[in-house]
Amino acid sequence: MRTRLWTLVPATVLIAVTACAPTSSPTASTSTAHSPAASVPATPMDSTTEPAADPAGAQPRLASDPVQLADDLVADELAIRDPATPEDALVAAARRQQVAYRAIGRHPEWDAVIRPRIPATLTEAYDRNVDARRQLAAMAHVRDTLPAWRIVPPAPADELLGYYHEAEAATGVGWNYLAAINLVETRLGSIVGLSTAGADGPMQFLPSTFAGYGDGGDIRSPHDSIMAAGRYLAANGFSADPDHAIYRYNHADQYVAAVKDYAAVLADPASFAGYYRWDVYAVTTDGDIVLPIGYDADAPIPVGEYLATHPQ
Repeated sequence: MRTRLWTLVPATVLIAVTACAPTSSPTASTSTAHSPAASVPATPMDSTTEPAADPAGAQPRLASDPVQLADDLVADELAIRDPATPEDALVAAARRQQVAYRAIGRHPEWDAVIRPRIPATLTEAYDRNVDARRQLAAMAHVRDTLPAWRIVPPAPADELLGYYHEAEAATGVGWNYLAAINLVETRLGSIVGLSTAGADGPMQFLPSTFAGYGDGGDIRSPHDSIMAAGRYLAANGFSADPDHAIYRYNHADQYVAAVKDYAAVLADPASFAGYYRWDVYAVTTDGDIVLPIGYDADAPIPVGEYLATHPQ
């Protein structure tokens, strides 16, 4: 298996981290792996100012003050975990949460200001999200083009959760680890396209690897690829040494750390609601670029050309 690390998330990686080609090492990716220095914060906005309407597909605006950013992040984290939060508010909170962690990941000098403002009930999730971002950022490759991908809605959340749990029951691999890999690799299946190594599908398998673990299924099927990932990790000793099995999935220590971080957060199933609504990001020479649902490119697109018609 191998990760498709680009410079996106990370995650994931250009856009998200992609890690399903077990025997190869990370290259371009949609995984959570991104280059820290390459990404830039979303356009900051003073919290006292009424924000202008964002262009369709643009990034959420963040407060420019780290103190306000921290308080806004806490509010969004709580909204994500509240089953009474309406869908439109949940989407907005998840998108801001994602951009906040991307910004904090790039600014360790904010840690002493932000972390003390995180309540004890959220500190582990906060620490894990920040660490995952920084781990994935260290893997990213900054590019001056956007990838030849399609961005689609992920499968329904209940379906995905059902597949993760089915794979756990069949293979013994924790559902939260499978979800974390799916998140890093293709943002839960939002990214449709090949990695530079030729990895394919929601869990980013090399076709040759999938042939051995896919049980005759479809590499682009969320169900079949998640089941194959469970079989692959189990065959590589997940029950005895999860780190080794995840490393076999993607040969990078940072990838292992990021997957474990996200899996730990997902131990609280309420956190899945936020990750499920995250966007696909690419880290480029022009900064972070969000690739919204509906993005469709048959060939790489120069970043400047895309920004001319899709302001961030």
